This record gives sequence, C-alpha cells and structure tokens, in this order.
Amino acid sequence: MAITFHESSVPAETIGTGVQRQRLLTKQRVATTRILLDRLTLGAGAGIALNVAAGGLGWFQMLGGSAELDSGGTRQPLHDHHVAFLPPGYHGRLATSSGATLLYAEVPDAHSLDPNFASNPTPFRLIDWSREPLLDSMNDARKRIYLATPKLFGNKAIKGEMIIYPPGTNGANHHHVGADHFMYFTAGSGTAYANEVPFRVKKGDIVYFPDLERHFLRSDDDAEMVFVEFFAPGQYETIWVEGKACTWGPTGRDIRGGAPVREIKLHSGKGEIPVDV
Repeated sequence: MAITFHESSVPAETIGTGVQRQRLLTKQRVATTRILLDRLTLGAGAGIALNVAAGGLGWFQMLGGSAELDSGGTRQPLHDHHVAFLPPGYHGRLATSSGATLLYAEVPDAHSLDPNFASNPTPFRLIDWSREPLLDSMNDARKRIYLATPKLFGNKAIKGEMIIYPPGTNGANHHHVGADHFMYFTAGSGTAYANEVPFRVKKGDIVYFPDLERHFLRSDDDAEMVFVEFFAPGQYETIWVEGKACTWGPTGRDIRGGAPVREIKLHSGKGEIPVDV
C-alpha cells in the first residue's frame, strides 16, 4: 500500500549553523526505497556542503528563496525554478544570504540501476525547469515538464518530472513495472488512489508508491494541483488499466508562455524514454 505523510510530521534536526534537515524518505520509513529524500532549510547566511559518494547520484530542487552553488570555484545563482543534478563523487557547497528551502535527494546505488553507468560518466547539470518544454496530455487536461531524463542527466538510473493538474482534472489508473517512485506536492490539493483506495493529498505531502501498485489522482475543483515525481530506476514499463497509454504532445512553449530551451516530439508515456526527452 502507498505510504503517505506530510512534511510537517517529520521532525527537523540541526545539522549545521542555520541549517535544518527533515529526513522524508529513509530506509527506516520505506525499507525498499532506492531514493533517499531530505527537506533542507537554510537560514540567512547559512551554508552546507553537498557531497555525493562514488557510485551514487544526487540532485536537489529549490522550493523557495535563493542561494549560490559553488562547484569547484564556479558559482551558480539559484532560485525557486532551478534543479541541480550532482554526479558521482561531486563536492560542492550551497550558501544563501537570505534563506532557502530545497528538496535534496540521493540514489546511493545508482550504479546498479543503469548498466552503462560506469562507462558513461554523468555530468553536473543545472536546469531552469521554467524554461523546459511544456507538454500537454492528449488524454486529459494534465501538463508535464521533464526534470531528470537521460538527455538532461546522462543516465537511466532515475527519471523525474513535474505534473500539473488544472482544477477538477482526473488522471488515468495505471501501475509501473520495474520501478518505485515518490511524489512531492508543491501546490494545491486533491485525492490520490492506491489500488482504488482514496486518500487526500495537499501541498507538502509525500506519497511513495511501490512497484506494481495501481494509482491515479484527481485535483480539487478550486485550485491547480502540482507535484514532482521521481522514479528509480528511470527505465520501466507503465501499464494502463484501460489499456490505452497516455500520449504527451509538445505545446511549443514553456510554463511562462515563451519559447522553450529545446523541443520534444510527441511520444507515449509507457516508460520508454525517447532520445529527445
């Protein structure tokens, strides 16, 4: 059965001056998870070292505030529309003058999830998801922005995306074969279903679906619902209960309505990742 909880139910621990961590996904909470997920809160003037072990991958998504990432002397300003991908052996430091909140995730054994991991080095990458292509579902009103794919992150150990449900939108019932995944809700509220059993979801909720569990969602009628979801491994199969795979089509724009930084062609959402995604 899906595991769901709100971030406010997880106590914060101080791990440095002005830095607090909430351990959202751990082996203690979800014994089978391949993804470890923290919520980090940095006060004004705080900083934290980010280190990724050999054989692992890390990434973080800014949720609020602003910060600066120092990677080997190269400094990158970050805001709430940035996602950073951290390769094996990465060492850097994140600092903020005014405060920042972020999701920080690791896949400790990423080398076991992608057979080409060792021979195909994963690069450091910083993306602005607000400039990435916005895709429309051809089956319903949902929208999608890809966050982590082989083209963006250089490996198939993980896959990540942002899904946007306009008010009163239903998704289709389905399950995944070969991957488990989590969702983190960044806006709105609605109802999620796990093996047809409903439960409420809202901003700040984390939902973990194990492999093979059927699930779908519906947003409430009064507001847009948004969540980010990540899969490990990133290569898997999606089975739709009604037998018809969701198809995603390019809109030719980003979430701001401008021209995106790249283009993605029409493709199916069965799990096989097209080369242009």
